[in-house]
Amino acid sequence: MTTTPLRKDAARNWDRIVAVARALVDEGTPLQLNDVARRAGLGVGTVYRHFATPEALLETVATPCLEALVGHGERALADADPWRALEDFLTRTVEAQVGDASLAPVTAALEDALPRTTELKNSLWSAGRALLQRADAAGAVRPDLAPGDLVPLMCGIAYAVQVHGGDPADRIDTAHRYLSTLLEGLRAAPAR
Repeated sequence: MTTTPLRKDAARNWDRIVAVARALVDEGTPLQLNDVARRAGLGVGTVYRHFATPEALLETVATPCLEALVGHGERALADADPWRALEDFLTRTVEAQVGDASLAPVTAALEDALPRTTELKNSLWSAGRALLQRADAAGAVRPDLAPGDLVPLMCGIAYAVQVHGGDPADRIDTAHRYLSTLLEGLRAAPAR
């Protein structure tokens, strides 16, 4: 899909809107387009011309994280070791969930405001399914683990870190510890 490049002033406004939205998301403030306009020092109409809904703006904020996760998924699929590939992908996923407050609401949304978001989410789910199927075929994971189990398990870790993870500096370490425990439970028992 090709789009017409924005004029310099419009591109500056777009960048300012996204930066303000990023700051609001990071501080845990719900996105309201009027608030974004006020904080960005722009007219409300300018914000609405760029982003018709708060959901579209939130998805735009989450896009770099989603793109990075899709890239991690593609690299993991190229790894010859199915367990290591799955473990790496899940590690990157939980780090993103803990580190980017825009990710959880965007990935949990039933409908997307932007086609690019749908495309990225589909790529992400597809990579996760493929990685789990490869690990399952190699006998590396418990046979009762279903592809639909991964998302709730990862969300559970992210939520637990949010609630019990300590201060922000400790959250990634806590997430790694929780994920390590989960991965040990997912691993197939050695053959006797």
